[in-house]
Amino acid sequence: MSSKGRLVYSTEKGRICPKCGWPADDCRCSSSLGTPEAPVLDKINVALRLEKRVSGKNVTVVGGLPRNGPFLQALLKELKKSCSTGGRADDGALELQGDQRERLRELLGRRGWTVKG
Repeated sequence: MSSKGRLVYSTEKGRICPKCGWPADDCRCSSSLGTPEAPVLDKINVALRLEKRVSGKNVTVVGGLPRNGPFLQALLKELKKSCSTGGRADDGALELQGDQRERLRELLGRRGWTVKG
């Protein structure tokens, strides 16, 4: 590789991973292996906040959650069903459509979690 740039594609190897430099099919970096799942603690401190998107719609963000994909997906499914709304999981946070703070305080408080915001 030259100092002017990085190798992106090689006719010999095909697409190259930008982080580790190995072929994308045989990537050795942590991005292909996934990040290790954070442990889920019994006592979690969550922070609720209301954000307004560029489109003008409100989104309730539940932050301070562990970065554990299966845990976040299961919690998101339960909260979406309880609040009758849509949402998505982000990196250590959940986003639910609309202002759901009051309902979420009650639901997350029942789990024994500390809720702020």
